[in-house]
Amino acid sequence: MPCKLLNVCVYETNKLVRIQSVRLGSLKWTFNGVILLFICIMLLWNKEYQEHDYVVSSVTAKVKGVAMTSLPELGEIVWDVVDYSGPSQGKNSFFVVTNVIVTKNQRKGTCPEVPQNGIICQKDKDCIKGFWDQHSHGVQTGACVKFDVIRKTCEVSAWCPLESKKKPPRPALLPSAENFTVLIKNNIRFPNFNIIRRNILPEMTDSYLKHCQFNSRTDPRCPIFRLGNIVQEARENFSEMAVEGGVIGIQISWDCNLDGFLRNCLPKYSFRRLDEKESNRTLYPGLNFRFARYQTVNGVEERTLFKAFGIRFDVMVFGTAGKFSIIQLIIYIGSTLSYYALTTLFIDWLIGTSCYSKEARQNYTDKKVESVQDKQQCILCVSFVDENHIALVKRSQKRSLQQAKPISVHPWKEDTGHLHAMVGVRQKDRIIDQQPQVLPRRSHPDWCLCGCCLPSNQPQEQLCCRRSIGRCITTSSQFGQLVLSRPVLEAVLLYREPLFELTEGEEQTAALRHCAYRQYISWRFGVPPKECLPVMPSCSVWRIREFFPSKEGDYTGLRISRTQFCGDCHAFFMVY
Repeated sequence: MPCKLLNVCVYETNKLVRIQSVRLGSLKWTFNGVILLFICIMLLWNKEYQEHDYVVSSVTAKVKGVAMTSLPELGEIVWDVVDYSGPSQGKNSFFVVTNVIVTKNQRKGTCPEVPQNGIICQKDKDCIKGFWDQHSHGVQTGACVKFDVIRKTCEVSAWCPLESKKKPPRPALLPSAENFTVLIKNNIRFPNFNIIRRNILPEMTDSYLKHCQFNSRTDPRCPIFRLGNIVQEARENFSEMAVEGGVIGIQISWDCNLDGFLRNCLPKYSFRRLDEKESNRTLYPGLNFRFARYQTVNGVEERTLFKAFGIRFDVMVFGTAGKFSIIQLIIYIGSTLSYYALTTLFIDWLIGTSCYSKEARQNYTDKKVESVQDKQQCILCVSFVDENHIALVKRSQKRSLQQAKPISVHPWKEDTGHLHAMVGVRQKDRIIDQQPQVLPRRSHPDWCLCGCCLPSNQPQEQLCCRRSIGRCITTSSQFGQLVLSRPVLEAVLLYREPLFELTEGEEQTAALRHCAYRQYISWRFGVPPKECLPVMPSCSVWRIREFFPSKEGDYTGLRISRTQFCGDCHAFFMVY
């Protein structure tokens, strides 16, 4: 399309092919109904008509509980929230001690290092003064001293005696921690909707909160949780987990619907274990940390070292809020309209399968697909008398048209209008011509298989009427009656140009010659495929020229050009 300002005002639309078929029509509406049902289900199930916003959250936790345990080194000890909560474990988390290893009466001094991976010393030079590594309890003094009756280790400057136990006691020393409770306060906000909520609901009173305890079936909204129930909901055993510790996730989900009578915005709690619990598959299983209690005895500072094992609870908040939005609804409807193209794709595929006859498939393809050739490419069509189809070939400047391989094959389509006109003309005028016998030429080119063609230097003119050796089409009586009959040609000329002067002369002979060309093409090609040029065989062209010769003996030959009509639509024409 030329680049013009007026082209901006041009409207373009798609071309449709309508097939009158009850079976295909029913199939189309069935598929469209299924697609519409799917779209509606997804619209309601996923609330695609809503605008969504993500939650902004803050969490605080308050643990309560008291336990008493008996330690071999210290005797009976009472643990309250200050003792078992430990240091802060990070944002939205709290920690509860469940097991301990105690090393009491430690003082700053020197003592033999605990053997690490079986490493021992024999003499002082085996120890390096000032050396330490990540596994050391202190800094080496450079002396090799006795650790026990058999072994010697390097002396270190550290808190002595050193911690020697590595494995936590079984069962855990604080099993009663499962009866501790925790109050989780969660405040959320959806900024786009300016909605603020908390997990302590407005209808919850002070007396209710003093007695309620979370239960997934009987009381799923209570914000007070028993630690044993949390671990149980995560499908874990508290007694086993308390030995080495671990990490439990408390998930609070806010799935809020802010539309009218469907308005709902309540928390939903779920629990799961976050760390790897199998000790044989984990290098450092569980969770532990160390802390100390310091005191002064006879003016000397001492401490009791605790290696505490416990469970860390991470509170994670997720949530979205949705509210009806006409814009989101329009976007969803617009995006799902493309699903209806699946119906077209399926039916097109179905027509192309063996469910339909070859003729029906070809007819549908011809109606639906309109081929447009490249401007730099010329497609020729040829028709052989010993074949019942039309072959399309590319024009070549080197290879003869007779030897060109077809790029596609199309069934022959009868030109019924031309056939009826010829029958009417012959019946009206009772035209009977005797076709003189055509003898094969003594010398004919190699590509000629009928023996009646003449040589040509143009590859596009090197075409015979046959694909295999046999009788030439010009010897047929129909050739003489339809192509060479002067009365028939004159009738055709007068039909097309009623005021044409049928006078003897070069002009009339040329008109009859070109009319004979058109007669042959209508007879042998019928309705040729679009955007292709029908090419006559050499024997037929020269037979017509012999019957309607030019006085000067000059013939144009096959010339392929372009002409323009109907705006920007292009077509080809050729002149012999």
